Amino acid sequence: MGRYSVPLGPLLADLAGVTAGQRVVDVGCGPGALTTELVRRVGAGAVSAVDPSEPFVEAARERHPGVDVRKAAAEQLPFDDATFDVALAQLVVHFMADPVVGLGEMRRVTRPDGVVVACVWDFAGGSGPLGVFWEAAHRLNLGVAGEAAFAGAREGHLGELFRAAGLRDVEESRLVVSVEHPTFDEWWEPFTLGVGPAGAHVASLDADGRARLREECRSLQPATPFVVSAGAWAARGLR
Repeated sequence: MGRYSVPLGPLLADLAGVTAGQRVVDVGCGPGALTTELVRRVGAGAVSAVDPSEPFVEAARERHPGVDVRKAAAEQLPFDDATFDVALAQLVVHFMADPVVGLGEMRRVTRPDGVVVACVWDFAGGSGPLGVFWEAAHRLNLGVAGEAAFAGAREGHLGELFRAAGLRDVEESRLVVSVEHPTFDEWWEPFTLGVGPAGAHVASLDADGRARLREECRSLQPATPFVVSAGAWAARGLR
């Protein structure tokens, strides 16, 4: 997701109104795509980040040695109440064990009138970066679940979760990024790494199944180079 999450980060930070002088936290930071944008805006000393994956925590610490990066789940943030001006979760809500609890924790660690923002790819609408992949997988196997039912992945659902978590003045919007892929192989290769639901699906197939899925994806993509425009649902709320 790095090739899509990197250009998405500035859009989410703009939605949150992140600016110099604020203290911010990146919830579910992964290896640090959004963290990089936050450091650029407010400085490493004003940024905290958490992720439940030790390898991601180590990667984020190595990339940003001045950031307070901790291993933690969104549902149990290791910070005092009202610590931050802004709490952000980029492409994370759908992976939370309990999204309402996770968003509630983001609300708790944000100061009164502080901002909470989050975004999730439009999996339900098929316009996320994996839309072609899951369309091909469904064509070959109607039993494939995909990611359409994930939390926040359909229009309006992220706002519902925000309100259930106690956030107020909730606003919803759509963020779109475009990424050019010079070759089909460059687009396909990350799916072979076993990361995320799409990678896990590829890993579950035998060699023939992987080859069939690869060629089905190729048939759905235009001639190279091609551009993938990926949409994400976003929500913004106040504590």
